[in-house]
Amino acid sequence: MSGTLYVVATPLGNLDDLSPRAAATLCRVIAVAAEDTRHTRTVLAHVGSRAELMSFHAHSSDAALRRILHLLGTGKDVALVTDAGTPAVSDPGAALVAAARERDVPVVTVPGPTAVAAALAVSGLPADRYLFLGFPPRKGGDRRRLLDTVAKSEWTVVLFEAPNRTAELLADLAGACGGARRAAVARELTKVFEETRAGTLTDLAGYYAEAPPRGEVTVVVAGTGRAVREEPAPDPEAMARALLAQGLTRKDVADRLAAETGITRNTAYRLVNDL
Repeated sequence: MSGTLYVVATPLGNLDDLSPRAAATLCRVIAVAAEDTRHTRTVLAHVGSRAELMSFHAHSSDAALRRILHLLGTGKDVALVTDAGTPAVSDPGAALVAAARERDVPVVTVPGPTAVAAALAVSGLPADRYLFLGFPPRKGGDRRRLLDTVAKSEWTVVLFEAPNRTAELLADLAGACGGARRAAVARELTKVFEETRAGTLTDLAGYYAEAPPRGEVTVVVAGTGRAVREEPAPDPEAMARALLAQGLTRKDVADRLAAETGITRNTAYRLVNDL
């Protein structure tokens, strides 16, 4: 029989937030796969666990994954933890969960702390529906698309960010969403220097440019409160007639149709020829 992979949520900072079930699981398993073994060693010492501590992070080799899967395949139970909060949420542990499921290994959640829910709860922004986008891309078109998604979102948006890039993110969000959009920045949640600051994006960007944050940062941005209206898809036949009326060649019209409506070039050529 296969062992079980336990996905165990651990405290964001305050060790008292570790649930009794999580503590018991960490003591019962044969091994713990951790993103940062130095950090997790403190948690294991806190609960008195003697489990083998194994490193599993974004840059781990395939051999590390195979070793964990071998333990599971030989009937050993393994716990997966991340640095803080719930594993596999903006976390490399998702690859281990997927690999375990592909091999029909039982995967059991031991729920607990998550920075997403914690930040939403203290932000003062609507949280009945929200969009979680994780860590934003650092630059280029991917970053612009993410900022555009935040700007248009009907619902509250939650992002993670590194402390040294928080002020820049807030400034970019102010540019995309408008500086008056409400937001909140939660940092060091559950720790000694926990702080949640709410205000407009302009105010928050200015504050953190002057006082760069430290520690783990979660950014919560208010939604528009309005559903995005989808533009109706262009009618290929109507567009073709209009372009032909402008004097474009059939080839040029077919090329435009394929590029702007998403239909294949062969379909576009047939449609133009039929007209």
